[in-house]
Amino acid sequence: MTRIDDVARLAGVSTATVSRALRGLPTVTEATRLRVLDAAAQLGYIASPSASRLAGGKTRAVAVVVPRITRWFFSTVVEAAEDTLQEAGYDLLLYNLGGRENARERMLHTASLRHRVDALMLVATPLRRTDFAAISALGMPGVTVSSGTGVPGWPSIRIDDVAAARTATGHLIGLGHRRIAHISGNSGEELAFTAHLDRRRGYREALVTAGLTPDPALDVEGDFTIAGGGLATAELLRRGPVPTAIFAACDEMALGAIAVLRQAGLRVPADVSVIGIDDHDVARVVGLTTVAQPAAEQGRLAAGTLLGPLAAGTPPGPLAAGTPPGPLAAGTPPAAAPTDTVTLPTRLVVRESTAPPRETG
Repeated sequence: MTRIDDVARLAGVSTATVSRALRGLPTVTEATRLRVLDAAAQLGYIASPSASRLAGGKTRAVAVVVPRITRWFFSTVVEAAEDTLQEAGYDLLLYNLGGRENARERMLHTASLRHRVDALMLVATPLRRTDFAAISALGMPGVTVSSGTGVPGWPSIRIDDVAAARTATGHLIGLGHRRIAHISGNSGEELAFTAHLDRRRGYREALVTAGLTPDPALDVEGDFTIAGGGLATAELLRRGPVPTAIFAACDEMALGAIAVLRQAGLRVPADVSVIGIDDHDVARVVGLTTVAQPAAEQGRLAAGTLLGPLAAGTPPGPLAAGTPPGPLAAGTPPAAAPTDTVTLPTRLVVRESTAPPRETG
């Protein structure tokens, strides 16, 4: 098989010159370019895109890390980010941690990532103290999406999870519900989606603001899956008495809750109201009331945030003036906060799964 050094010998130039000539860079004279093209044609040489990229010191690829690609939010973010990156000529290299701690260790704490990608996007990926040094050593631009742990110097794209949960719980309170259960994420999972902590906080804040005392017996874990939401609802029914409303920290758990409630002979919303967060693709089909978050927009904005630094070859600083809209987070960021936090708005979408409790008609 013909190699680039074969072309270089026939043309009488270096392999670096062959690479520059075949990529059409202006640093090669026209006479040299023609000589290289003629040599390549004689030998039947076709340049490898990946080899050409590496010769230029760039891979034109971005690593995107997600805890579990099977979850609706993560897959939606990844798809939108990939569309944006591909339009700009970049490939997306997906790292699906799948709940495996060794997967994160292998990705962040080895040198292989540095030679595969030009930038890094962390989607809802919790980080340990030792991870920050490893990320800094990579020396590449980065951005976090919906992450409870920011990377110093990196932009962060997210929603206000506390406010979203307050909105969801407040909707139920406004309908007259007082015995409101909460289905959260799995606090025991090492790579848990850290938003569940903020959403539990918002749930409790809404109750306290309304003069209600949070009941630990009404707070169960469902690990952000349909099956988990179903198991959590079954546990709520076992504990009794049945709550008049359930706030699930994501739509997938809300869907599981509705299924189990119906299996138990309970009507939604006549007996139990159910609300989630996300606006999952199925939410409209089943009439689920939810707090919609712009998952695809978070992916597009995060990818777009990287394109400027990638083109300039520098780490990303504050978001440029032309960045797609989204209000900056209020208040002083924590010590580990990124350079800029863009907080995208959420909105309440009322459908058929919520109604006033029967006793208030």
